[in-house]
This record gives sequence, structure tokens and C-alpha cells, in this order.
Amino acid sequence: MPKVSVIMPAYNVARFIEGAIDSVLAQSFTDFELLIVNDGSTDDTLARCQRYADARIRIVNQENRGLAGARNSGIREARGAFLAFLDADDLWRPDKLERHVRHLERHTGIGVSYSVSQFMAEDGTPLSMYQVPKLDDVTVEDVLCRNPVGNGSAPLIRREVFEAIESWDDRYGSTEPVFFDPDFRQSEDIECWVRIAATTPWGFAGLPEPLTLYRLNGGGLSASVDRQLASWEAFIAKAFGYAPELIRKYGGRARAYQYRYLSRRAVWSGESRTALRLLARALGSDWRIAIREPARTATTCAAVIMQNLLPRSLYRPFERFVMRLNNRLSRKVAAEANVV
Repeated sequence: MPKVSVIMPAYNVARFIEGAIDSVLAQSFTDFELLIVNDGSTDDTLARCQRYADARIRIVNQENRGLAGARNSGIREARGAFLAFLDADDLWRPDKLERHVRHLERHTGIGVSYSVSQFMAEDGTPLSMYQVPKLDDVTVEDVLCRNPVGNGSAPLIRREVFEAIESWDDRYGSTEPVFFDPDFRQSEDIECWVRIAATTPWGFAGLPEPLTLYRLNGGGLSASVDRQLASWEAFIAKAFGYAPELIRKYGGRARAYQYRYLSRRAVWSGESRTALRLLARALGSDWRIAIREPARTATTCAAVIMQNLLPRSLYRPFERFVMRLNNRLSRKVAAEANVV
């Protein structure tokens, strides 16, 4: 049996999937299987996967179930003691699996091992921007408010963690175990992480190396922001059912961070009115995020206000300045975490 099962959901990702597969096959740790879950793709995603002759690759074909449903199918098929997840448009550094396996073997109380992530442009160019989360002494409120895992391509998780949160669902014609909630087409990651943190004894801890390359895809935000917020609020409502005190105490703070994040996304997409609306909701939910994270909140506020006040020709130089400032702050945090 392989020690690690790598689960790669794939839906119409023909442009990117070969890079993702290659980054798995290039791992220094070789005792793995790669489960590619073709989630009803209508492009040539499947054909590109079938070109590989490596015996460690297995392809699972299914009708479209969404990201949560694809991951659940991969978990059910997995044979490894550790389960890793890689979205088909992201990449891994060659020592990703080796570092995480060693981490979990050394720390038996840790169930979810993740890493710093480096952003890359849509064309795959690495950027000098990092997701640098809290790495140690992670609490359930940290998971709720700041999602230290960061993205779905960052974690390696013990099989026992999923066994602890297993439930059952019969929506596809037979009763199946599920782990990521199939009701969520968005917010499925944070919903799962919070459920693990709030209902199991397993700990979360991260590695300071940027072992995951996370792709920033283009496209506007306004068409999806209402769906994102509705999904996130549905997650909060579900979490209230199994961790009411957590949501009563920290729900406002978590909501403020979520709105601020979406406000920054709107700025990047050039949607100034949406950005302003979301920033107002962030500060209205919990203005103390300006004290807890003054630099990030200040740069977000400055970008939103200036984007709404200045003509586009004048805002562009300011935007470049803010991006340089954010990159400098990101590199500073990364250096302090021994990332760069």
C-alpha cells in the first residue's frame, strides 16, 4: 500500500493539469498514488491524463459533483495512511510530500500539516507574494478566523482525521461516506477545517517553506461575490450547530476578515464599488481587525478609497505602489518565518 494518496479533482482544467501531474511525479518522496478524479470534464482533461503511463496514477471518472464531491470520491478510493490534496491548477515544490510526511511522523498529535504557499500568476510565473499563516499553537478560533491552511492544495492529512468526521449521504443513488460537505460548492475547505478543529482532538501545524504554488486566476468578482458570501454564511450557520460558543464569540471577527479578504479581491478585479461595500461590512462586523492587523487593514482601506476617488489613469501608479508595499510586507513576514 502507498504511504500517501494524492487526490487531484479535475474539472475542465486541460490548460493546467499536466503541470500539476508533473509536479506530483517529480516529488522526492515516491511512495504515493495519484488519484485523479475527473469530475465530468467536457474538455480534453481526461485525454491529457490518459497520456501518462505511470503505474502510480489512477483515474476515477464520475458525473460532475463539484469540488467537495470529487474530493470525497478520492478519499473513498485512497489507500494511503496520509492524504494530500492538489487542485489541478496549482503546483507543488519537489520536496512537498517528503517534508509533510516527516512532519506528521514526528508529531503524532498533529492531524493536518500544511505549508506556506507562494502565489503565481495565471500563466504560472511565481510572484514575490506569499500566504504566510500561523504555523504553531493553532487554536480552533485561528482556524475559524484566519484559515491557516490557506488553500486546498496546501495540506497533508492523516486518514484517521477523516475517519473522525465521516458522515453518510445517499444523494447519488447509494449510501456513501462523505467528509467534505457536498452541500457546499464554495467554502467547502474552511467548513471541513473548522469541523476538524472543533469536533476532533487532532491539531493543526504548518511548515515555513513555500511548498505550494497557488495560482491566481483572472476574472471578475461581482458575479460570484454574493454566492461566496451566501456559502460562507451557510458554513457559519452549520458551524453554529456543532460549536455554538465558538461562533458566538468569534463569528463577528471571522466575518470581518472574510469581508476584508473579498474587498481586496474586488480591488484586484477593479470593482471599486464592490470593494467599498465589502470593506464597510468588514469594519462594521468587527472594527478591531484594524488593531489586530493594522498594516493589512490600512493598505486595504487606502487601496479601496483611492480606487473610488481617483481616475483610473491616476489610480494605476498608486495601485503599483500599494502592490510593492504589500509585496514588501509579504517578504518581511516570509523572512521572519524563514521562508525566503
